[in-house]
Amino acid sequence: MKFLKYAGIVAIILFLFILPVQAFTADSLDITVQNNGNAQIQFGYTLNWMEHMAVYLRIADPADELSRAFENNLQVPVSVEQVNSDSIRVSVDNFAQRSVNKGGGTTMSTPALSFEAAEKVLKQYWFAPLINPDFSPAITTITYPDGYKVKFYNVSNIPKTTHIIP
Repeated sequence: MKFLKYAGIVAIILFLFILPVQAFTADSLDITVQNNGNAQIQFGYTLNWMEHMAVYLRIADPADELSRAFENNLQVPVSVEQVNSDSIRVSVDNFAQRSVNKGGGTTMSTPALSFEAAEKVLKQYWFAPLINPDFSPAITTITYPDGYKVKFYNVSNIPKTTHIIP
């Protein structure tokens, strides 16, 4: 009887380690577009205990993967300004396209963004079978220079947006 009790405990522990756990979770993506078309991007995320260990042991670096994902999406250099355990802030030159309208206003367009490539990269790590990453920010907010905001919820592919600033 004692053997069955210990075998059951060992089976439960093994099940917990084999069971995929919620992994990297994208909490928020805030893009602030400046008048000149440059942007500040703040990406908030949550790591599970396994990912914290991978970062601590320098096996994985979410900030590096995220900045690379931005560069691949935008095809322009990304400057990492700040990184901590739950967010990264980057600046991107020429993020939004600008054109002056005949009426005097300015049309600004932000590019589409996709985090599917970053998700594919994460799945190449040795611990990939144990995790279930979510690269869809719970909320994405794009703020234009005049304060106009566009919001998206739980999408990993953010579409191109356009706004006319009077």
